[in-house]
Amino acid sequence: MIRKIFSLLAIFSLAVTVFAADEPKIEVPLRFDRYYDYEEVVEALEVLNQAYPELTSLESIGESEEGLKIYALTINNKKTGAEHDKPGVWLDGNIHGNEIQAGEVCLYYANMLLTKYGENEQVTKAVDSNVHYIIPVVNVDGRNHFFKDAHTPSSSRSIRVPKDDDGDGLFDEDAPDDLDGDGSICQMRIKDPNGNYKPDPEDPRIMVRVKPGEKGEYTILGSEGIDNDGDGRFNEDAEGYLDPNRNWGYHWQPPYVQRGAGNFPFSGVGIKAVDEFAAKHPNIIVNFSFHNTGGMWLRVPADDKTSVPASDIAAYDVIGKEAIKITPGYVYMASYELYPTYGDSDGQMFYVHGSYTFVGELFMREQETYKEKSDKPAASTNSSRTERNREQLKFNDNVAQGELYKEWKSYDHPVYGEIEIGGWVKMSSRLPHPFMLPDLVHRNASVVLLAANETPKVEMEVFEVKEIGNNLKRIRVRLKNKNGLSTMTAQAVKDKLYTIDHLKVSGAKVIAGGKINDYRLDQVAYKDHKPEVQFFAIPGHGTAEYEFIVQGKGDVKLEYISQKAGNTSTSVTL
Repeated sequence: MIRKIFSLLAIFSLAVTVFAADEPKIEVPLRFDRYYDYEEVVEALEVLNQAYPELTSLESIGESEEGLKIYALTINNKKTGAEHDKPGVWLDGNIHGNEIQAGEVCLYYANMLLTKYGENEQVTKAVDSNVHYIIPVVNVDGRNHFFKDAHTPSSSRSIRVPKDDDGDGLFDEDAPDDLDGDGSICQMRIKDPNGNYKPDPEDPRIMVRVKPGEKGEYTILGSEGIDNDGDGRFNEDAEGYLDPNRNWGYHWQPPYVQRGAGNFPFSGVGIKAVDEFAAKHPNIIVNFSFHNTGGMWLRVPADDKTSVPASDIAAYDVIGKEAIKITPGYVYMASYELYPTYGDSDGQMFYVHGSYTFVGELFMREQETYKEKSDKPAASTNSSRTERNREQLKFNDNVAQGELYKEWKSYDHPVYGEIEIGGWVKMSSRLPHPFMLPDLVHRNASVVLLAANETPKVEMEVFEVKEIGNNLKRIRVRLKNKNGLSTMTAQAVKDKLYTIDHLKVSGAKVIAGGKINDYRLDQVAYKDHKPEVQFFAIPGHGTAEYEFIVQGKGDVKLEYISQKAGNTSTSVTL
């Protein structure tokens, strides 16, 4: 795609300009006062990779149902260690096709790490200590169609797997239609003295239900469209529906339990490719999946029948309780407290791949304000819905210069005759206006950076080597996790997902070994078999102390080996 790079300036003040055929130029640093379509996301990733070849690698990890590539950008400073020897930080976005700002958070995080590396202490630490796996667009078909086709703010979510929604033997043949050709699917209304709606007296653009016994003026016909398949129904068989966040393996349930689940787990080829990529990187310890609206940080479990160990919740709290301070107005809670789901990505990553997982629900529409600052508490959501609509229209009129709402206009419908089309346009409602985007992406990326700098960092100290007689020596070693996340989730230890972290002694015969409960009182829980290897996990900001009774002379090596917290070793001479 990228034809030519004209300039690459100094590494910390890059202004790389890339020209691609029939496409706008992409520069580094990237801009975040706009949204990137699918092709521009790919181009942006390629430019970042070319601008920072020593820190990045870019690969296609699979293709979608329509043959578009799913890209993953890996950021790792090879000079500070091999990729799989470092705790992994995962970001993905746009798992639902219309959730485009989720992809922008991922791009912003990549851009921030690379352009601020060497200048910002926290960023430099995160790049040197961790490896970062970034997949800005999971549902590449959905994002591509959201930009290129007419949609509502909530459509183009699905994986593009054809589905016969109306049972007529045809697939995806009756989607909404952009009747007036403005690029958005808005609402249709028709004048009707027996209708259930009337214009709001304060703002006639808003439709409010009439009270019992009150005469109506309009009937709402739904999304704009026609009866494409001639069955007497409108817009009843749109694209899909296979929900890409209900099709993962863990706790998958069939469609009669969970809508959008698909016929079997990982029937979405792109979802399967993303999971396989995660499985190839077992060092991932913390995972962020970004979605589009609500202002929430969600953790497992996603249903109230599944438990999470208390120590894991404590580790989640290290991030979650700080995240809501970085993103004011967000709430932090378990996913099932919102509503139960099955076959979602966060359950897969936590229960199958053993990483702490967060779902970031991004945009809060309550931020679309047009009022003076007030200390009065906000009215309840139910009682103020019409009031909120009024304020959002004022926000549209006075802050967004009318770009978010289409005024009602007459249209000659082939079935209904004279109707009106209007309402919120595609690029509204569930995503921020571009002028609000920089604040959103920066705050959410800052939460990921916080988590990266809380991934486990283990230091080893031999704090005693003592002769105890009979040619035996006692070695005592302390391992300390300086950061807030455990070296393994307690759930992973419980389920034996992979080899537990362990401390291994070599170079001398180990007569006995075990966990020190109190070194001052010589209280040690000795292991019965193979005392030279001790298995354990170190909690956040925690320590683990072990004692070994050894026989022999020369160098004795002590190795701490962890799949997700890296490895460290030291030696003593006897």
